Amino acid sequence: MNFTEKANGIFQQSIADYHKTDNVDAPINNPYEFRSIEYFLYLKNWIDTVQWHLEDIIRDPNIDPVAALALKRRIDKSNQERTDLVEMIDSYWLDMYKDVKVAEDATINTESPAWAIDRLSILALKIYHMQAEVERNDADEEHKAKCKAKLDVLLAQRTDLSSAIDQLLADIEAGRKYMKVYKQMKMYNDPALNPVLYASK
Repeated sequence: MNFTEKANGIFQQSIADYHKTDNVDAPINNPYEFRSIEYFLYLKNWIDTVQWHLEDIIRDPNIDPVAALALKRRIDKSNQERTDLVEMIDSYWLDMYKDVKVAEDATINTESPAWAIDRLSILALKIYHMQAEVERNDADEEHKAKCKAKLDVLLAQRTDLSSAIDQLLADIEAGRKYMKVYKQMKMYNDPALNPVLYASK
């Protein structure tokens, strides 16, 4: 089994586990060994899945403004957790490949493996929810047909992205490419860097 087959399976498992309750406050029950790559993949997708539904909730036109503000801050916190976890997954690969002899003509990729995995996790959610639209009992056939066409594109995208990620990892392992981890340095959450926050002190 290649890496993305494992990752896609774990993402589907996480999404299915979340939808057993379909509750953004449901506790996570990560079935994998703590701090294993499988553990991080499951946690990554669980965070993505909860945030997906938080984004749905906050778009309710009738939401109470006070509740919306609390929800927005929860989404901001979730985004920071997602970023931290992506960097942790990249650190896993940096450590794994630290002894690889890098070729003189090796190149760097436009994004790190973990940021590509981040997109793969979100894609799993798009596929799950587009499939649900295709199967909706209360939707008309035109809606279902449009969603089926979109679903086909998403499935093709998952195949292509999975192949690209596996190739990138193979290239890094063989020394044809190398990777770096650049911390995202998000400024809006940092009281020392966000002008609104440091001006309020």
